[in-house]
Amino acid sequence: MTEHDQRAVEEHSAQGGTAHDETGEEPTPQQTVQENGAQVSTGIDTAGAADAGIPELVIISGMSGAGRSTAAKCLEDLGWFVVDNLPPALIPTMVELGARSQGNVARIAVVVDVRGRRFFDNLRESLADLEAKHVTRRIVFLESSDEALVRRFESVRRPHPLQGDGRIVDGIAAERELLRELRGDADLVIDTSSLNVHELRAKMDAQFAGEEKPELRATVMSFGFKYGLPVDADLVADMRFLPNPHWVPELRPYTGLNEEVAAYVFNQPGAKEFLDRYAELLRLIAAGYRREGKRYVTIAIGCTGGKHRSVAMSEKLAARLAAEGVETVVVHRDMGRE
Repeated sequence: MTEHDQRAVEEHSAQGGTAHDETGEEPTPQQTVQENGAQVSTGIDTAGAADAGIPELVIISGMSGAGRSTAAKCLEDLGWFVVDNLPPALIPTMVELGARSQGNVARIAVVVDVRGRRFFDNLRESLADLEAKHVTRRIVFLESSDEALVRRFESVRRPHPLQGDGRIVDGIAAERELLRELRGDADLVIDTSSLNVHELRAKMDAQFAGEEKPELRATVMSFGFKYGLPVDADLVADMRFLPNPHWVPELRPYTGLNEEVAAYVFNQPGAKEFLDRYAELLRLIAAGYRREGKRYVTIAIGCTGGKHRSVAMSEKLAARLAAEGVETVVVHRDMGRE
């Protein structure tokens, strides 16, 4: 570590850089040690010092209260070396140290957020440095609605780190503005507004637990427009151009998973044509995502209530993607909500 980096860490420590868990849980002594003011989760033995290649890197960021600590703990449980609240300027140094670990630190996850205040401004330079060194890095961004974040901060009686003398909503608004550009660069955005800790861990496991690394992972999500757009959607398609099975009395109680409902939907003019052409469009988009190194895509398919048309179309579309070698997960966000 250079003298400049050492001074940066010491200054960060003097400002009180510590780890905080959005769920209020305290890390155990066996899991963490304090190193120059940053909390390091020791999920991997780092003994040894020989160059064994550049480690894989995941940067976890997002809104305070959206579940960054839970996501980090999940990666730690999967064997990642996790560093919480590391100044962004030190990320390249951390990767360099991992490369010298004789293969013991092959995967590093770093939690980066606005707690670092002015250190956060160095993130863009660090990302450019990593790209120049051909480091494989992914950005996971934890998102949540303002209402959910306010509720979580009030439940643990903690102020937002950026609210100052204002309200919690003022801190949330300031943080969204600071993180706007990083969110746009994210490879994976997870909306935790309606997720509990276990559901968030399940999402992280689905993305990182597999030994093989698929070229592209897709989540096909049905939803109801009357419940709002999914904030983590990359692509949105509207099925309200098709007749609604809700107005067919014998189909109304069922969902798009029912064979009769699905048959009704796909017998309507334009339904099969949409599926064919949208699947073709997704092949074009997927090829571009792969070229750009994007590994995750969320495709949202909506109808009025998220019960019939969007569910049937999501199932068929997911089957098409899976048949073409895309690892696909289907989520029916609003089915059964009415």
